Parts: sequence; C-alpha cells; structure tokens
Amino acid sequence: MSALSLRLPNSLHRKLSEVAEREGISINQLINSAVAEKMAALLTEEYLEKRAKNASRRKFAAALAKVADVEPEENDRVVARPPKRARGKAS
Repeated sequence: MSALSLRLPNSLHRKLSEVAEREGISINQLINSAVAEKMAALLTEEYLEKRAKNASRRKFAAALAKVADVEPEENDRVVARPPKRARGKAS
C-alpha cells in the first residue's frame, strides 16, 4: 500500500470529517471508498464507450430477435403515468 499526501480546502476537510464520523469510519476509509466509486464509474464509462464502438443496428436487431415475444411478468411491468398538467391552466 502506498501513502498519498493530499491537499484539501479546510471547508472540505471539515465536511469530510463530519461525514466520516457520522458513518463511523475513518477519513482515510471514506476517501478510499469515494475514490473507488469514482474510478468504477469512470472505468465503466470507458468500457461502455469501447463496446458502443463495436455496436451496429444489425447486431442489435439480431439480439432483439432472440428475445421471446411474451408479456412481462407482473413485477416487471412498467406502469404508465398520466401526463403532468401544465401549471396555471384550469381544467
């Protein structure tokens, strides 16, 4: 494991300390977790961008054609919401 010297604005350090205390973890653990989450998001984005470059409508259509044409199970259904009314308009 390596050590890293980090410069933070005092206000951010205070908030970091508050959140770490509230979560019951050290500042170091909180920073490790935050960096890991950010890295995961960035690496996922890179992965998806690479996959998207190999995509095509033909491949998409071929994959979609393999999906059975059946109604979704009850817990997989999307419930349509009524459209929102514009503000200030009377019914």
